[in-house]
Amino acid sequence: MARRSTSFVCQSCGAVTAKWVGRCESCGEWNTIVEEQTGGGVGGGPGRASRSKGRVIPLVGLSGDAKEAPRIQTKVPELDRVTGGGFVRGSALLVGGDPGIGKSTLLIQAAAQLANLGHKTVYISGEEAIGQVRLRAERLGLAQAPVALAAETSVEDILATLEADTAPALLILDSIQTLWTDQVESPPGTVTQVRASAQAMVRYAKKNGTTLVLVGHVTKDGQIAGPRVVEHMVDAVLYFEGDGAHQYRILRSVKNRFGATDEIGVFEMTGKGLQEVPNPSALFLGDRNTSAPGAAVFAGLEGSRPLLIEIQALVAQSSLGTPRRAVIGWDSARLSMILAVLEARCGVRFSQHDVYLNVAGGLKINEPGADLAVAAALISSLSGLALPANCVYFGEVSLSGAIRPVAQAPSRLKEAEKLGFDQAYCPEGNLKDGTVSSFRTTGVPELGDFVAKLSAEASATGQT
Repeated sequence: MARRSTSFVCQSCGAVTAKWVGRCESCGEWNTIVEEQTGGGVGGGPGRASRSKGRVIPLVGLSGDAKEAPRIQTKVPELDRVTGGGFVRGSALLVGGDPGIGKSTLLIQAAAQLANLGHKTVYISGEEAIGQVRLRAERLGLAQAPVALAAETSVEDILATLEADTAPALLILDSIQTLWTDQVESPPGTVTQVRASAQAMVRYAKKNGTTLVLVGHVTKDGQIAGPRVVEHMVDAVLYFEGDGAHQYRILRSVKNRFGATDEIGVFEMTGKGLQEVPNPSALFLGDRNTSAPGAAVFAGLEGSRPLLIEIQALVAQSSLGTPRRAVIGWDSARLSMILAVLEARCGVRFSQHDVYLNVAGGLKINEPGADLAVAAALISSLSGLALPANCVYFGEVSLSGAIRPVAQAPSRLKEAEKLGFDQAYCPEGNLKDGTVSSFRTTGVPELGDFVAKLSAEASATGQT
């Protein structure tokens, strides 16, 4: 029997220490160190001894036939888009999101679709009773779908049940934090249990060609709870984002071995479940007030999808020694950089003003191409000038004040044309990419030139 030992494991990052400490030296979190028994468990441990010599594996060259991985389309278009065209057989996916955001709703809808198409689908819940899952399915109108359902948390019982019959095409485990295996002497939900349980289930999926979907809880920082090694085990990591104040949800791919990363799918939460949004740009711009200053439309790119997003700014006189800087949906450090460039390169002063920036609709964007739209919204709010309603903005601002080109400018303009826009401010370097014929595209090489053009437009329209 393998020797068992005691170790102390951080429940936030998975770091192991020889003794208990109040603050984890790896992640800096307080009171997250828990004593756990290690060794001799699933996946091995410090006391596990090797039972046999390793075998010789064949080495091959880079050239050769490489077939595309077979996929199963869920017939949920936005989900298929994010996964790269459907579920890959034998792959493992990790889906994370805030409680109540709609993870279980989305997955039971996908399971029902596949089951109705003739694929064997198993849904195992570790958090809800069978009756609760049935009530959700009835509310969504999916009660008649032939989905095999169970409520269980023991990994050994789940594997025994699956191996007693033909392997399913899709296996959903909700959630990975509730699973436990008797091969590890730790409470359910601990780092060791999560790692061992995930490893056992991923091994089953790879062996039998089953698509495995694991639901994961998130921490207060928005990261999937548990050891980071789980994210390395799986083939794709998807985050389900949203705001309780809005009815739509964003499914974002942050890792995908079989498709593009940073791809998004947009859903709308309704009384009958999640509905796909085929034209998210129209949704995000639906309630736009074109006459209000401080609003600019950013022609962005999320994965391979062009997306129009309204960026709102409010610049107000401040009575504080240190003015406020508040950001929702964008990087606060990047806002500070844009403000600094406007002051140093363009002579626009914000040192006596509070600045508030918001990405409409609760969407979170990370693309540097939003810099020019943010600058336009800030200048518009400071001057009280409403920007043209039919104009979009995109471009990256450097510390020198130069406007740097962005990727796929023609796709951004085509998306804007679909929604009735016919004017654009973009980096001068993107003009050589080709533009939409119906567009009046203005290339700007420097941020100072852009501020001057906005001032000239204000003078031409008689606004101050």
